[in-house]
Amino acid sequence: MKKILLLSLCIMILACDGKRAPDYNTDYKTAFDSILYSYDLQGTLLVFDPQKQTYYSNDFERAKQSFLPASTFKIPHTIIALETGVLTDAETILKWDGEEREFHTWEQDMTLKEAFRVSCIPCFQEVAREIGQDRMKSYLNKLQYAKIEISNDIDSFWLKGASRISPFEQINFLDRLYNKKLPILTTTREQMLRILEIESHEKYTFSGKTGWSYHDDDNNGWFVGFLEEGKKIYYFALNIDPIDAKHMQKFVAGREQAVRKALHEMKIM
Repeated sequence: MKKILLLSLCIMILACDGKRAPDYNTDYKTAFDSILYSYDLQGTLLVFDPQKQTYYSNDFERAKQSFLPASTFKIPHTIIALETGVLTDAETILKWDGEEREFHTWEQDMTLKEAFRVSCIPCFQEVAREIGQDRMKSYLNKLQYAKIEISNDIDSFWLKGASRISPFEQINFLDRLYNKKLPILTTTREQMLRILEIESHEKYTFSGKTGWSYHDDDNNGWFVGFLEEGKKIYYFALNIDPIDAKHMQKFVAGREQAVRKALHEMKIM
């Protein structure tokens, strides 16, 4: 009887521990701020270690604030395109229509993975039109993805308007994707992880997506993703602004580079 009671007590303790509220740690605040400053950036970097149930950040208040998803929306966008059959897999060819585009890198036929990596906005605008407003809304509700307002802007609602997502919500969505908690096909999840992958080494796999929204001199940037190290995983969501909109030279590359430096600082990468 005592053994049964002891076993029950252990199970209860483990169950409670599994549901405990996460910790919020600011040990890396100075380091994160310094890294962002070195790229002429200001904002928040949120890192989540699910093994320790601990969030790390230099600015938890900003991590709760919501911003336009910009090209980070290509994550649920691609999932929906795969689920609806508009796109087949990472190697689906997205044809260039021959029209002049904002960047020369967009003026070519690309695979889905390539278009995702270079954030080919015209490519995904066409995909959005094929998905259509009704299916897009239905799947976004099904995926429980942040606060998205489509209205009649089916091909631009993630770039302008009232759509918003916070760094905490970005990590929550990635965690549900990685841990098979989204109501999607296994093949869709596998393709999505392949598309998100930036680089893979013996020690780790690094995956993510950048985003950039702008209006006049207002610029906002994202880099969200995760790092797999053996059986461990770490999620991150960076949201930043340039310190000075007239000095943007480090803005584009600095989003990913700042996260890499922070993960090195934490001895994760």
